[in-house]
Amino acid sequence: MAYCSEAQARDEGCTGTSAEVLAWIAAATERITAYTQQLFEPTPLVVVADVAPDGLVLLPRRVRTITSVTPVVAADDAPSLPSSAWRVTSADTLGAVDAVHLRWGGYDDLIVGAESYNGGWRGLFESWGLEQARITGEFGYAECPFLVTTACALLAADMQAGAAPSDADAEQAPGLDVDDEGNNVRIENDDEETGVVSPSSSTGLPQADALLVTFLNRAPLLGGV
Repeated sequence: MAYCSEAQARDEGCTGTSAEVLAWIAAATERITAYTQQLFEPTPLVVVADVAPDGLVLLPRRVRTITSVTPVVAADDAPSLPSSAWRVTSADTLGAVDAVHLRWGGYDDLIVGAESYNGGWRGLFESWGLEQARITGEFGYAECPFLVTTACALLAADMQAGAAPSDADAEQAPGLDVDDEGNNVRIENDDEETGVVSPSSSTGLPQADALLVTFLNRAPLLGGV
């Protein structure tokens, strides 16, 4: 996943080999995701979200498609709900929110526990003590917006420039990998990958922050997303 191309990053000042430029783009993309708490291209994702008393499950990212909705219960053996048990709305539609709406009304006599004589869907959900649901699907914008692409290219160049050591730094740390222009080209991350991108108050570049401000998603961060 990358929010700008190599050529766009080079136009803003990134230098080095293709691998080096792409590494800075990847770092900038991750920082933008942390700042905005958004995904700017379709991305497969599994989220766990709270179920409101009316069956509303608000989702933390732009919804593209939902493939499964599974109740989170203590026994962890609940089956995925059939598509007739829920519907999806997406902020892609003006005035709508990104959410799964569980069908608290109605019934399905072909689903054990959701029969009309057992209270239908509401009776089934209440028998599970349903408080959370595990949602599997594809999330993110259909296409990366121009402002995000621009911010990514600017940020990649800025991060590379900020990592370039001075002559004094190079003498103190001769193990740094630098190119002919003095740019530090080693990007290391010793942290174990968790799949969780922590929220950030800034990208570190005010110009990028200004371009991204309209995309900020400051809803409460949900587990695993």
